[in-house]
Amino acid sequence: MSINHINLVVKDVDKAVNLLTDNFKFNLVVNRNSKMAVLRDNNNFVVVIWGQELNNEKDLPQYPKNFHIGFYQDDEIAVQNIFELLKDNEELKIESAPKKIRKTFGFYCYFENLMIEISVNPFNYE
Repeated sequence: MSINHINLVVKDVDKAVNLLTDNFKFNLVVNRNSKMAVLRDNNNFVVVIWGQELNNEKDLPQYPKNFHIGFYQDDEIAVQNIFELLKDNEELKIESAPKKIRKTFGFYCYFENLMIEISVNPFNYE
């Protein structure tokens, strides 16, 4: 058994789709009237982007403390390259430049209230 998808609730489906397709190598499978979208990466991992309005709510969705999605990179250079790509993205709030975090190297950013971690795989980090 393996995990094959995650459902992320966001206020702005189109902005979330653009973030994932433009920066994280996801491909759009379907966008249903900017209310729900399905994306897939090269490993066939699926992200369902669920618009908050489908929950009949208007505010930004709230996630539990420390909930986040993570993207492992091969090395510090790859982390730095993604930071450079994202640092001026107006849709993101970046906490700080990449640095040593726990037993790896990376950084956190937020899309709406969704925390995103970009780091070197800690199991391969020296």
